[in-house]
Amino acid sequence: MVSKQKKSSDKPVAKTKPVAKTKPVDKTSTPIVVDGTNHIAGRLSSNVAKLLLEGNRISIINSEKIMISGQKSSIVGEYKEFLKISSILHPKHGPFHPRRPDTIISRMIRGMLPRKKPSGIEALKRLRAYVGSPKELKSYKKIQFEKARIRKSSAYYVSMGELGKNVGWN
Repeated sequence: MVSKQKKSSDKPVAKTKPVAKTKPVDKTSTPIVVDGTNHIAGRLSSNVAKLLLEGNRISIINSEKIMISGQKSSIVGEYKEFLKISSILHPKHGPFHPRRPDTIISRMIRGMLPRKKPSGIEALKRLRAYVGSPKELKSYKKIQFEKARIRKSSAYYVSMGELGKNVGWN
């Protein structure tokens, strides 16, 4: 039998973990402009949240044309029930519920971010949502997420603008 003797130079080699390649975040970079027309709200929100966490600046335009799937009566009814939630002691203390389409979609995206961690706080600062299309963003190329677009007729969906008008916007 041949016995192996350990040499002093044979040290165990620790495996190195692959280092994740992070893009440097440039605060002055141009925003990614997402046209919300005919997108399902939840799918759009998850795609935007992922891009925000990667360090991109996102601007969502036409937020009143973002769709929510389901019957109008049930969606509006559920949202009105949500609006009844308030502080027992003093309703002015909150919680505050969004009624405008741009603030509704911002709140949905906020729910998909780790908003109490520094990465989530910074990501939320990079988000902008607009009703309509502002003049300063008209020159940018607009993108749409193919997997987030509606697949049926628009009769099967309720737009954020309709929801907002039914719960007190405009």
